[in-house]
Amino acid sequence: MDKIKLNDILLLDNLNDVKIRFNLMFAQNWNPIELFKNGDISTMLGGQYWNYNKNKSYKAGQITIGFVKIKRNEDLWLLFHIGKVTNDLNILNGVGYEYQDLPEYKKYLGRLIVTFKNKAQTMIRNAESVIDDCYVYQILPDTFDNDIFPGYEKVNISWNEMNRVLEKDTWKTALQNQKGVYLMTDISNGKKYVGSAYGDNMILGRWISYANNGHGGNAGLKKLTFDHIKQNFKYSILSIYKSTTDDQIIINNESWWKEVLQSRQFGYNEN
Repeated sequence: MDKIKLNDILLLDNLNDVKIRFNLMFAQNWNPIELFKNGDISTMLGGQYWNYNKNKSYKAGQITIGFVKIKRNEDLWLLFHIGKVTNDLNILNGVGYEYQDLPEYKKYLGRLIVTFKNKAQTMIRNAESVIDDCYVYQILPDTFDNDIFPGYEKVNISWNEMNRVLEKDTWKTALQNQKGVYLMTDISNGKKYVGSAYGDNMILGRWISYANNGHGGNAGLKKLTFDHIKQNFKYSILSIYKSTTDDQIIINNESWWKEVLQSRQFGYNEN
């Protein structure tokens, strides 16, 4: 079966006046797909129309297509924007353009996924050089939402991700039915906090408290600001147990992980 190319869907005529920006995942505080999931499209569009220090990204009159990488190690890209540059603001190292959305493509935004192997370091490409290598992978029935629970051993999420996914049914079901030991890592300094969950709603209940105030009542974490936790903390699961498991077993396992990870000596655990 012949593959469907991106322009089989978009039907753009003059590719000389079209540029495609492939927005990648960057370091700790910039993950475009998370911005999309959180509904922060304005920040994404700021990145789409950003100029760097020396070179301008676009010219007035050009059409720009914005893709965001869905996962770091996969060549899948989600379409989030198609617009036309209406004014060059002559700004470098900042948002350099005014633009207008192209409403005829609105139905594809957040739904069209393509496969593309980006072999160049530059994010902005002339459409005529790459569009034939962009193949339609899927057109979703609704806006992209990749928040299905991945399995306990694969949980590794930021505070922003946690705050969002705890509202998802698959996450609620998984976390409220398991006692366990979890790990919180401060990516700004490598310090760790090991905690356990065996009370009401089990892991879900504990993590909701972290979503609400950051510290969950823990003395070592109360010394940090909520903003610091939001920006730097990652959450994962070390051990899980059935809801019928005796609480003392979870407490003992929590203590063992504290010793293994030395989270009392070099982290945020104070007991």
